[in-house]
Amino acid sequence: MFCLCAPWAAAGTVTIAALGDSLTQGYGLLSEQGFVPQLEVWLAAQGADVALINAGVSGDTTAGGAARVGWTLSEDVDAMIVTLGGNDLLRGLAPEVTRANLETILQEAEKAGVPVLLIGMQAPGNYGPAYKAAFDAIYPELAAAHGTLYAESFFAGLEGLRDDPGAMNRYMQPDGIHPSAEGVRKIVAALGPKVLELVARAEGG
Repeated sequence: MFCLCAPWAAAGTVTIAALGDSLTQGYGLLSEQGFVPQLEVWLAAQGADVALINAGVSGDTTAGGAARVGWTLSEDVDAMIVTLGGNDLLRGLAPEVTRANLETILQEAEKAGVPVLLIGMQAPGNYGPAYKAAFDAIYPELAAAHGTLYAESFFAGLEGLRDDPGAMNRYMQPDGIHPSAEGVRKIVAALGPKVLELVARAEGG
């Protein structure tokens, strides 16, 4: 039962497209264990009437996201979550390329009048300090420039556990890249409040 006192509950269902890569798609998990279905359940528990579209494609780069954002933003989409950049990092793509692709995505959302939650990524140190500084700056700077909501990291819900291998084994899949079902649960709990803010924006709040 939805809480009628919640400001987002009165205006009907909000449809959110989650544009991303394997982290969004739910790689290695049963369909109901992935990020999108777990987030939808979490939002419903908060009283939010939200339908999520899983627009995650495993292996996708920001270029792939930019190429398909136009048809992702169909007329029934009210808001969008963008989680892209991890595969750019794995391929060592130049930060300016990633920035340009993400800018294209945000510009398309602006044209469609769709509010965005941009989820950041941080580069590992092995590419050098200059690369890391340039890459890490992309997300907060674009969020500020385009007035989008911003979450620093998809993995914020697992921060503090990275120095505990036993805990990380529980919350990550064996590849060390993708979260387990329990890991997704923690990730959703951390990102959920930001998604509620996105819902409020879509409702005009």
